[in-house]
Amino acid sequence: MVFPRRIYDLGLSHKAVAVYCYLANRADENGECFPSVRTIAEDLSLSSSTIFRAFNELEKHKLLKRFPRYHIHGGRRSSLYKIKGEIEVKKDV
Repeated sequence: MVFPRRIYDLGLSHKAVAVYCYLANRADENGECFPSVRTIAEDLSLSSSTIFRAFNELEKHKLLKRFPRYHIHGGRRSSLYKIKGEIEVKKDV
């Protein structure tokens, strides 16, 4: 996936950009993937709390949606992440 430079015009933290790029690299043709927070944190050398802050930031900018997933017999699994591929930057007129 090629990342548009517009992502840098949104004022996101560099860690949120890194998490977005990480998820985008693992997303399927529908923009969906489901790595665990632990895996993301280890691969990016960040803490889990930093990953959650990045998720919140990306959701605030409508670049990410999270959906909980569960095992058949109960218990949580890693969330399903759906990223927005097209990035729109609102310009002040």
